[in-house]
This record gives sequence, structure tokens and C-alpha cells, in this order.
Amino acid sequence: MDEFQEDGSRALVGALASRIRRWGPITFRDYMEICLYHPRYGYYAVPRPPMGHGGDYLTSPELGPIFPVLLGRQLHQMWEVMGCPHPFQVVEVGGGTGALARGILAWARRHRRPFYRALRYMVVERSPYLRSLARRALAAAGLGGRASFPKALPPASVVGCVLANEVVDAFPVHRVYRRGGELLEVYVAWDGQALREELGPLSTPDIVAYFQRLGLLPGEGCYAEVNLEALPFMRWVGQTLCRGFVLIIDYGYEAPELYAPWRREGTLMCFYRHRPSPSPYWRPGAQDMTAHVDFTTLMEVGQEVGLRPLGLTDQAHFLARLGIEDAVRTPGLEPEEFLARRRAISELMDPAGLGRLRVLVLEKGVGPCRLHGLQG
Repeated sequence: MDEFQEDGSRALVGALASRIRRWGPITFRDYMEICLYHPRYGYYAVPRPPMGHGGDYLTSPELGPIFPVLLGRQLHQMWEVMGCPHPFQVVEVGGGTGALARGILAWARRHRRPFYRALRYMVVERSPYLRSLARRALAAAGLGGRASFPKALPPASVVGCVLANEVVDAFPVHRVYRRGGELLEVYVAWDGQALREELGPLSTPDIVAYFQRLGLLPGEGCYAEVNLEALPFMRWVGQTLCRGFVLIIDYGYEAPELYAPWRREGTLMCFYRHRPSPSPYWRPGAQDMTAHVDFTTLMEVGQEVGLRPLGLTDQAHFLARLGIEDAVRTPGLEPEEFLARRRAISELMDPAGLGRLRVLVLEKGVGPCRLHGLQG
């Protein structure tokens, strides 16, 4: 950990300890929110890209142009299915460094000119630092005129696609533990020297309502995560989209598998320099924290706001159906480029890595359709 991160982590621990001493233990959800999004010391506020080979974790767009090209193909088909509206708006939530936006726009500019002329790309990114990186990346590629960074979107203002790639798993989550048939919540306390966990009553009845909606509970003696932030997110998506599609790519499962009784420790994971870290209380603010997504709840809440599920698959099959092998069939590839593309394909399709990401597609106001990424 570099000097800046180390100082920031110590400062964040001090801020947490001060808050806990004054107000008492905080929910794990609030702890995760502070660690990731504190305006000065939070993980996404530090002036260092968290994703990519030089960061702590790797997302699909950082592997080169293959992933953006394939998503571009799917977006192009969505545009055609909708009757080629002009403009066709793509709202990328959690746009990060702009790698995906740049790749999709560059591909469309070169290979799908009518689609490119219709495209209006909007990047929604909470981190000021990442927003600045995305602006610079798009401007450097001559694509700044096709992209905007709106602070808010009016209801029913989007005709096109809302895209969220590895976003929902970064929402802060409540952690619960089932004991004696009852749910207890994980709180973060300060013992005078270090942060520690303790169990207490549920902080909100929304947690009970969450599991009542699903008709299940975590197994006895199991920890589990509850992503209450995902509910207003899906409602916002449904209210913002007038007509078109929603494309969500993330780590997760449907609820019966996510809350299976054998999943004793839940799915909370932390990463530091591409390796799992030992604890969420290890160097807070300097490591990534995620929890797997409950796709059952995403679909159910989506349907309440007019979003009809079209399909749920994994990234490996989704990209295969969009023609990922075309990347190494291009005539005249130099050996180095061929090998680089083959390595990228291997990582994108790895069933133990990026290939196991889940891909959920929903539609609103379009009707039945057969999208290439979901066929088969």
C-alpha cells in the first residue's frame, strides 16, 4: 500500500472510531458506505484507478476492445429492434474510467456509422476522480462530443438502453446472521484499539420485508448480505427508461442459490491488488469491497416498474452468442495481436472468473424479441 493510501486508511479509521465513540456502533451497511465512498478517504475517492491491471480488480472493459465491441453489437441490434430511433440513448451507470464508453463509441464510429450518428452516450459516475478520467479518455479519442455526464435524468427521458456493468455489487449491503430461527444484524464497533463486529437487532424492518418478498431466509448459522440499495436503483431505472432495454452484468445468483444453507459466510469479498484480502476491517478505504447480487429481487422489482425480463445468462454464453471468436478470425493478424486477443478471450470466458458474471436483460415498451446475446 502506498504512503497516500496508508495515511488515508489511518485517517478513515480515526473518523470511524470518532463516530462510533460518539453515536455507538454502526451497521455494516454504513461502514461499507464510508469505506467505499467517503468524500476524501473512501476507496473510490482516492486518485488512483481501482480497476485494471494496476488496480485491485479487473473488469471486462479493461481487457481491450473485444468486450466493448461485443456489447456494441448487442446495442446495435437493440437499436434495430426498436426501429432505429434517433437519438438512441445509452445510459451507463458506474462508467468508471470510460473504457467501455470509449470502446463502444469507437467501434460504432468505425463500423456502424448510422448507429453512431444516432448514439447519445451518457455516463453516470459517482466518483469525481473517475468522472475526470472518463472525460479525458473520451476527449482524447475524439469522442467527447458524443458523451455527456448528467447529474440527473428526468423521468421517462431515456429511449435506448440503461447499462450497468459490475455496479450493483458495489452498493453497500446490510449483513445479517440467522440464529435460532431469527435474523440478527452485523454492527461495527470500536473496542478502543480496533474495529470489531457485534450482533444486534435489525436496524430496519425493510430487511424482514426483503426476505418476505423472496419467501425464504438464509440458512441457520449463516451470514448473508442484503442489498437494499438495489431496490430503489431498479425503480429509478424503470422510471427513467421511457422505452428500450436494461442490461445488467454482475456477479451474483438467483435468490435460492444466493441464500443457500451451505453458504455459511455469505458472499462479501474484499480485494487488494488482485488478491482476496483477509478482512473488511483490514486497511479500510484502501481495498475494494463487494457482495454478490440477488438477481431474483432485481427481476421482481423491475417488473413492478414495467421492466419485463427477457433473459438471464452468464457472460461466457452471452459473449459467445455475440461472436467473441470473430476477434481471432480477422485476416492478417500479427502473431502478437493474435495471442493478445486469445488471452483476452480466455479471461472474458473463464468460468471461474469473468465468464461467470451474470447477464440480465429486461425490456420496456418493446415487446417480445430475440436478442442475439440471449439466443440458444
